[in-house]
Amino acid sequence: MSWLDRLRGGFQKTADRVADNLTGITSRAALDTSTLDDIEEALIASDLGPEASHRIREAIASRKFERLDERGLRTILAEEIEKILAPVAKPLQIWGFPRPHVILVIGVNGSGKTTTIGKLGHWLKEQDYGVLLAAGDTFRAAAIEQLKIWGDRIGAPVIAGKEGGDAAGIVFDGVKQATAEGIDVLVVDTAGRLQNKTHLMEELSKIRRVLGRLNPEAPHDVLLVLDATTGQNALAQVEVFRESAGVTGLIMTKLDGTARGGILVAAAEKFGLPIYAIGVGEKADDLRPFDPRAVARAIAGLPPE
Repeated sequence: MSWLDRLRGGFQKTADRVADNLTGITSRAALDTSTLDDIEEALIASDLGPEASHRIREAIASRKFERLDERGLRTILAEEIEKILAPVAKPLQIWGFPRPHVILVIGVNGSGKTTTIGKLGHWLKEQDYGVLLAAGDTFRAAAIEQLKIWGDRIGAPVIAGKEGGDAAGIVFDGVKQATAEGIDVLVVDTAGRLQNKTHLMEELSKIRRVLGRLNPEAPHDVLLVLDATTGQNALAQVEVFRESAGVTGLIMTKLDGTARGGILVAAAEKFGLPIYAIGVGEKADDLRPFDPRAVARAIAGLPPE
């Protein structure tokens, strides 16, 4: 199965939810204000968010249709979603010199963060970058073991300490090892942080200070992993982490198991942060660069081009 087929399959529940919410609207005799309002409400109910939903409503209104059939609505929906997503679809560039380029990966417990790091490492290795993984989530022994398993799976070394150890110390050792061995990218796992856990945010600040002493440019990226199944709660996470951790970009996971993939559109419209990649499965190659056109068509329920 191709990536586009997997992508469409991953967004099927989302597309079905959008279609269910729009059921009956296109059969009305006129595309009047009431119908436009109902379309906007249906899109909000599909987790696209009020800002994006209103933009799409206005785009439909501006085209001055007398009537709008289902295919026409899906086409406009795809076009307008793509306009929202295109500005945030940016490649993850490895630019840090001197090496390593340091990527700090953050997110709440259960977001798929450690698994995403393994997939990200695989993706980078496919591009011929040398990768070192750092097990900075020292709160859970399971997270350390999980990262080691991913390291073995993708052929990337992992630097780790003991459960309860100093995460900043692990990161320090990781930079030293990567520098000594000429490794291009250091990807750092961190403890799953809840927004109200001040001490965990302070630890994240400590990691950043350690990195800054070793390389003033580091971390070069701070990527927030979001679980699409959490819906609107994902937006609250972006709000908090953007202010407290200096988030530079997003990765959205678990899009294959949710009807709430519209939250991707809401995040793009509300925050404008780069979305570097999305995940639609559990395999190593199920994390791929974010393709706004393909995603827009998948959400609208249109086949890949």
